[in-house]
Amino acid sequence: MDTNELKFLLKLLGCPNYRAGLSSSTFSSFKGKDKICRDLGDRELVDYSREIATVKILPPGQALLKLDPAELPITDKERKVLDKLGKATAKIAPSEITSLKAAERAEILKNLSERGLISAEIKIQRLKAEVWLTERGIEFLRDEYISEGKANIDFNLLGNYVRFLRKNLRVKSEQVSTLVSDNVESHSDITSNISDEEILETIKKLDRELGTENYLPIFHLRQKLQPPLLRDDLDRALYRLQKSDKIELRGLIHAEEYTPEQYKAGISQRSGSPLFFIQLTEN
Repeated sequence: MDTNELKFLLKLLGCPNYRAGLSSSTFSSFKGKDKICRDLGDRELVDYSREIATVKILPPGQALLKLDPAELPITDKERKVLDKLGKATAKIAPSEITSLKAAERAEILKNLSERGLISAEIKIQRLKAEVWLTERGIEFLRDEYISEGKANIDFNLLGNYVRFLRKNLRVKSEQVSTLVSDNVESHSDITSNISDEEILETIKKLDRELGTENYLPIFHLRQKLQPPLLRDDLDRALYRLQKSDKIELRGLIHAEEYTPEQYKAGISQRSGSPLFFIQLTEN
């Protein structure tokens, strides 16, 4: 990005909503501002007001005019515009099509161009054109731009950039915070929907299905309930069930009978072996 393009963007950052009239005093010091605007527009960093500068009929449009008017798949006004362009020897400006009001003419030319019947040259709007920073431009200046080399930059322009960064980085930070908060709330909702009684019923069901004879290794329960539960959520639930005399948690003696991953699934203790088995106090 050359210095003039950078200064152009920094000027835009000082405008309300990062939008300004191209002919306003904001850009009065720029030579070749239309080219700067177009070049930045080609990279999708800015966008600007556009208009059809010239139009020319294409072969499909010429072929259409040779059909019976009753069979033409276009409106009468569109046919008249095509007829006007068919008689022209070169590109013409839309203003030469005087039979229509400007807004209606622009809409018809747009439709004919989209259908491949005419070619339309699009340029910056001649009168009251505006230029504005795009979402891509915001992303580029916020996340990607790296200054290189030397340039004389007005402190006012630098101030525009600093305010832009403060605003947009704050918004980005708030979005991340909201996302984290939503995830925490979502997890809390899921956790609260699994009651201790449901966990107790899961223990009973696993003991029956696996034939562990009322000595269920905890890793089986973790495989069943994590996720949606977190490890700490399940540990606390097991402690609550033990406190209410629904289960007993037993330690592991013969660790060699289990894999390291299964061993780590136990509830570690400050001393001694981890709590590893779940025993129902009543079946």
